[in-house]
Amino acid sequence: MSVKSEAHPEVDPLLLRLAELRVNIDRVFLGKPEVVTQVLVACLSRGHLLIEDVPGVGKTVLARALARSLDLSFARIQLTPDLLPSDIIGVSVYDMKTGNFEFKRGPIFAHVVLADEINRTTPRTQSALLEAMSEAQVSVDGRTMKLEQPFMVLATQNPLEFEGTYFLPENQLDRFALRIGIGYPSREVEARIVLEQPGTEALDALQPVMCGRDLLQLQERVADIRVDQRLVDYALSLVEATRAHDHLQVGVSPRGTIALIRAAQALALLSGRDFVVPDDVKSLFLPVCAHRVVGKGYLHDGHAVSVEQVLAGILRSVAVPD
Repeated sequence: MSVKSEAHPEVDPLLLRLAELRVNIDRVFLGKPEVVTQVLVACLSRGHLLIEDVPGVGKTVLARALARSLDLSFARIQLTPDLLPSDIIGVSVYDMKTGNFEFKRGPIFAHVVLADEINRTTPRTQSALLEAMSEAQVSVDGRTMKLEQPFMVLATQNPLEFEGTYFLPENQLDRFALRIGIGYPSREVEARIVLEQPGTEALDALQPVMCGRDLLQLQERVADIRVDQRLVDYALSLVEATRAHDHLQVGVSPRGTIALIRAAQALALLSGRDFVVPDDVKSLFLPVCAHRVVGKGYLHDGHAVSVEQVLAGILRSVAVPD
């Protein structure tokens, strides 16, 4: 009597590499798996990421680990008050041998760009990133140059109460798919960081597990993740509630609604699903939308109210689809 072997479904090699990517970053960025998830959601959804936190919590390690794991070029820009737009985009230099101007590319032409302390530089220099982030191109000397794909900006921002910082304009904030915080590690994780120092030797030894072509294919798959119409209606109800809320001056823009759905699709793919569930939208509502709204600041009794509190209240009040 012959025994038939059970058929095993084929394992998607791209999804396997995506799982390896998460593990690879976790090797050097310790104790914050939820942060790694949010970074990968921004990356898969072709978005940019704003990290708002105090210095020294591993933002540079996180960005470098992403670039190394994907085998992509990496550039770090330390944004200071005296930085000029040409320091980011590049500049034309006269070549005395040829008698022509030669364009020297700036750090914005890397695949993964870490814009460190973006709110320490002037609005003029901040705006140099705007075209690159929104159009994946830069314009200089009357020419428009496309940026090589994949392209992602990870910007860090100090809390605004720190001295010497500038507010980011709303139109630039709206270009970031997510804004997240990292926070301090737990005592146990910090002990490992002190002993292992993964930001030095371990980061240098990190090997790629994917390439840029793999990432582009995964980004294309994100658009094919199924979104039920009821979930679209749920997302619309959430953003419409921000536009009508008494404690918000400015609500979420249509670009924010698109970013919320695209991020939910990316999270579904990252979770191994080909469809979005309500928890995908709920978990990403604050990271995607909190930086896109403007609060009125104070309640009638004089107590401050944060936009995070307002959005958390909206999440509780809007019915979740079955």
